[in-house]
This record gives sequence, C-alpha cells and structure tokens, in this order.
Amino acid sequence: MAATNLTLILFIIILLAYALYDQIVVPRRRGPALLSIPLLRRTRADGAIFIGLVILLICNNLAGGGPPTTTWLLSVLALTGLYLFWLRTPKIHFKAQGFLFAGAWTEYKQIKEMNLSADGVLVVQLERRRLLIRVKNISSLEKIYDFLVNNQ
Repeated sequence: MAATNLTLILFIIILLAYALYDQIVVPRRRGPALLSIPLLRRTRADGAIFIGLVILLICNNLAGGGPPTTTWLLSVLALTGLYLFWLRTPKIHFKAQGFLFAGAWTEYKQIKEMNLSADGVLVVQLERRRLLIRVKNISSLEKIYDFLVNNQ
C-alpha cells in the first residue's frame, strides 16, 4: 500500500476516533451529564475549506488516473469532515462537580464571575482564563442559570 493511502487511513482513523470520543465518551466522562446544552458552531469556513481541498484532491486523482483506493479514501475523508464540521452539534455538559466545555473540564469552584453579554453570550471568568459560551437557543441560558442555582 502506498504511503499516501496509509496517511489517509491514519487521518480517517484519527478523525473518527475524535468523533466517537466527542459523542460517546465526553457525555459519560466524570459522571453522568445532568444537563447538556447545544452550542453554536464556530464559523464553518474552516470546514468548507478543508472539504473543498479534499474535493480538489479527488478531482486531481481522477483526472490523473490515480488509484481508485486513494479516491475512495479521499471520499471517506471528505464525508468524515462533513460530519465533523457541518452535521455534529457541539455541546456543553454540566455534571455534578463541574462542566465539560470545548474538551476541557472546569470545576464550579474555579468560577470567579459569570456575566451575560448583550448578544446572549455567557461569559464565565475563571482563575486564569475566560470562557465565552454561545448557546444555540437563548432559552438555554435560563436552563443553565436554573441548573447552576439549584445544584450548588
């Protein structure tokens, strides 16, 4: 098998492992999720660029008479990117002792201050950094507030 195909298989495995981790492991990590809130996606431009570049590689492989295995692997890579960047919804998971946001665990005792900006972004000030939580539905902010007030 060519080095190109091995590299493509490696990238596909890494992306699928991340997708499985994000969808299956994260909600169960550090106890059951008591509240999960869907978040706004960041700009889709990066995902569109990635998928566009992979499609260009597919076209180049087809035009150049490249191996069909490479074309199939590039197609799987494009579909995996489509799922990760466009179909998957990021979430914040609130647990008994803290919350998981963007792959990072934060305990409630680390929260120094919380504010709500005018455009509906929940700003959580921690000891060393600030988290900007952009929820998909504004009504979810009330659920977060109720959860934090009733569970601390």
